[in-house]
Amino acid sequence: MTTAAMTRRPLGAFPPLNARTLGMLFVAGFFASNAFDLWGQVISPSLGFANLSPHGLARSLLAALGLPDNDFAGYFMHFYLVGLVGYPIGWMFVFAPIWRAVVAPRMTQTHWLLPAAIYGFGLWVFAIGVITLIAGLPFFLGFTGITWVALIGHVLYGIVLVAVLQWIDRP
Repeated sequence: MTTAAMTRRPLGAFPPLNARTLGMLFVAGFFASNAFDLWGQVISPSLGFANLSPHGLARSLLAALGLPDNDFAGYFMHFYLVGLVGYPIGWMFVFAPIWRAVVAPRMTQTHWLLPAAIYGFGLWVFAIGVITLIAGLPFFLGFTGITWVALIGHVLYGIVLVAVLQWIDRP
């Protein structure tokens, strides 16, 4: 990798569990979640494409699990648990260490944008492919317009998440 945050740690190493790492998770997750929601709820519909309502998917999942599924619970789960905590943890403690250990040594001079976009794609597969099935919804939401808007949103989320982490961790 050519970036400081991706190369500073040994292959497969996790970031330290401290207040700085926790702060980075929340800050990067905040900006990435807002980029996702800006795209899915403002830009996409204004261009004539589908309007994302990710709290609806969260509510469906909560209902399928027999948990409270009101609007507050859906928004809380989507924005706070997933956007601020879950997806950033997935990047920092799962995807980035695997990328550094498995892929990065086999590729020379890979920019952080590539793994960030791949991570966002993986988030889309997980959210729209797997979570929808658990929630009792059609696989990939039937490949309707919302599916493709969600693809762009999740890839955007991954890119913004890693960009903010790179900016925070710059030398």
